[in-house]
Amino acid sequence: MVRKTKQKEAIFQVLSSAESPLSPAEIQNRASLLVPSLGIATVYRLLKTLKEMKQVVTVEIPGESPRYEISGRAHHHHFYCRKCHQIFELGKCDERIEDLAPKGFLVQEHEIILYGRCPSCAP
Repeated sequence: MVRKTKQKEAIFQVLSSAESPLSPAEIQNRASLLVPSLGIATVYRLLKTLKEMKQVVTVEIPGESPRYEISGRAHHHHFYCRKCHQIFELGKCDERIEDLAPKGFLVQEHEIILYGRCPSCAP
């Protein structure tokens, strides 16, 4: 059994209210408003625990550090801004995405990441 701590609750609360995946540093900055003594090592340790408990998932963007979001959310994808390095959530994808696979191939899962510039960074 894993203990319920104010640090873990703060991290979970931050991730639950986030509109996009967050880096450990972003999680620490926001959660330290709730628990001022929260250190980055504790954030990493608790993220590992929350992942093991399947309450948090990792969002991987090639070439970037992992970001984290709450698990169990509806299927969605991400947009990565190449200028400000923020990640934005996209809605669900076309239901016929599996049709892109060659005939005879069985699609078991997929992930789509769009790259470009967000409205704040667009020329």
